[in-house]
Amino acid sequence: MKVEGWLFLGCAIFFGVADVFYWNLAHDPTGATALALAVGLAFLTGFYVLFTGRRLPRRPEDDSAGEIEQSTGELGFFSPHSWWPLFVGMAAATAALGVAIGWWLFLIGALALLLSVVGFVFEYYRGHYAH
Repeated sequence: MKVEGWLFLGCAIFFGVADVFYWNLAHDPTGATALALAVGLAFLTGFYVLFTGRRLPRRPEDDSAGEIEQSTGELGFFSPHSWWPLFVGMAAATAALGVAIGWWLFLIGALALLLSVVGFVFEYYRGHYAH
């Protein structure tokens, strides 16, 4: 996790330098505050990843001489023929369109989104603790 931690710390340094230049050129407190918060977020994330990465075992991604085969394994179950992501996307698009058109369309889209998400989550549920 060294690479990820140093990447976030590098972003914090970049945002810090950009914040100094932005404040000196624009004198805008809103943008400078937003960049300062981005510095804090990137620094905290980088510090956390580096701090916890020392306590975890070494990953295959951290080995510079590692092979692809070292990190193979089961990644999870992905449904090969599910129609629910299409319905979730259409319902979300209807709800987003409803924000622009009217509250009535948003409510229809939100209801469709709720039903499609429930269908997506329980697609393979066949009883108590069944998969």
